[in-house]
Amino acid sequence: MTRLQGSGTPGWLKILLGLLVVLLLAALGIAMYVKSLFGAAGGGNYELEVKPGDTPGTVARKLEENGIVKNARVLRYVMDRNGTASTLKEGFYDLNGKMTVDQVAEKLAGPARIPVVNVTIPEGRRIKDLPAIFEKAGFNAQEIAAALKDTTLSQYANGKQPDLEGFIFPATYEFRPKDSAQTVVKKMVARMEEEFTPANVAKAKALGLSVRGWDILASMVQAEAANDAEMPIIAGVFLNRLEQGIALGSDPTVAYGLNKDLPELDRSAGDFTKDTPYSTYTRMGLPAGPINNPGTPALEAVINPKRKMADGRDALYFLHAKDGKIYVNHTYAEHLRDNERHR
Repeated sequence: MTRLQGSGTPGWLKILLGLLVVLLLAALGIAMYVKSLFGAAGGGNYELEVKPGDTPGTVARKLEENGIVKNARVLRYVMDRNGTASTLKEGFYDLNGKMTVDQVAEKLAGPARIPVVNVTIPEGRRIKDLPAIFEKAGFNAQEIAAALKDTTLSQYANGKQPDLEGFIFPATYEFRPKDSAQTVVKKMVARMEEEFTPANVAKAKALGLSVRGWDILASMVQAEAANDAEMPIIAGVFLNRLEQGIALGSDPTVAYGLNKDLPELDRSAGDFTKDTPYSTYTRMGLPAGPINNPGTPALEAVINPKRKMADGRDALYFLHAKDGKIYVNHTYAEHLRDNERHR
């Protein structure tokens, strides 16, 4: 009887099949590893700051180092694939290690969180008061003080006064903590100039006031008025006195010229007879410059004044009484009478 040959799998084929299995397992392992690189890295919360000059590569490496992504190159690949690598913005991004690479890339493609500092400039504050306000907000007081003396920032102050008094708009501003003093002051000056609309300038011109003259008078109204409702009345008195050649006689201008606060004025020491470019007792007309930084109500009061009394006569005198009211008169005799009655 003839003996049959074995029908088992040839050895070479077994080797080939084994290699294929190994290759398949290796490929599967590589695929699973690559897939894992797109998953969460497991790190904690992280606040990423993108600074000027930071590249997507710089950012990706920083996120890998802090456990937000497993591999910086994978994040770069996803950002390039999504077309967001070139749109990375300066600012802060809140990330965490539970996010997938796609989620991280999507977050980086969105808006950055920009940290801001709110600074409030009250109406009627002087330039000398502002550095301390900014210092409390974290800015350098000396740098702010220097920028406030740069009159080239305002066409209305340039060459006419030693600083930007009167041309800083009182408001609450949002600044970045790293904004330069020049940037800060430019923003406040620009906001003030928004008040000088063509229509408002035309109203001022019709009253015989330049923009600077309007601002100077508004600063006086700001200093004199106890509230916004009084402002058009006081503006009317001052405009009438200017028109009729009567000295304005405003105490706050005297204080400013002597570098004093209003309560510090001392009549017995001769403060009201000391001549300065700002005194409206010793000199006729408007003072040499604004005496504070007026707000919108004071600016609007000047160009929309209340110049007549109830009986139709020009208002030429006013006084604040102890009862909180303002009394307006046409003659000095009437003014003295109300002083005796109400002060």
